[in-house]
Amino acid sequence: MIAENIKILRKRIEQTCQKCGRKDEEVRLIAVSKTFSLGLIEEAFEAGQIEFGENYVQELQEKHTELAAKNIQWHFIGHLQSNKVKYLADYVSLIHSVDNLNLGREISKRAEQHNRIQDVLVEVHTTDEATKFGVRPEQTVGLIKELSLLTHLRICGLMTMGPFSDNPNDSRNSFRSLCDLKKQIEAEGILNVRMQHLSMGMTHDFEVAIEEGATMVRIGTAIFGRRLKNLN
Repeated sequence: MIAENIKILRKRIEQTCQKCGRKDEEVRLIAVSKTFSLGLIEEAFEAGQIEFGENYVQELQEKHTELAAKNIQWHFIGHLQSNKVKYLADYVSLIHSVDNLNLGREISKRAEQHNRIQDVLVEVHTTDEATKFGVRPEQTVGLIKELSLLTHLRICGLMTMGPFSDNPNDSRNSFRSLCDLKKQIEAEGILNVRMQHLSMGMTHDFEVAIEEGATMVRIGTAIFGRRLKNLN
């Protein structure tokens, strides 16, 4: 089932890219595996899925340990507290959710301890929903300038979440504004900043995200099915 879901999903990504004149290799699929079992992750891995996204530090730790023999690239996509950075600093491939300078400093400090440069995305709050995290668009350039001075942190792009809605097109303005912000940051020419990625789009709106320039889509339900529980 998982393998077939991934096959269907990659076909949809390819078709969307063709529709908007993009190459499908420009879009990376991040399988959001939070709350799903090791067995399902292994099934997805055997189907060729390499990149997995997790929202909770403890859960990511446990899965990373249990699946250490697999060549999995782990992404942390949830809200990250500074005091938990140390638990993932030596192995996480990409942190999608940096939204303040103190968090950036802690990531850089922990990365230095492990003699590595940590790739990160800056999370931007592009909706009016108070429940979402992220730096405000008008504050993003300033934050990136400060983060760019941290020696063991590498800014690789931006991340956002669209609004809660059943209509995928309701996310379009959020995604378009993130793309515009990426262009604005590129024009600033900030040293040590590479605006390679826009991480945006989930199961219900990833096609709109691709149309608006997403290079990473974070998809769980369309691969693994609906979640039966939430972890804190």
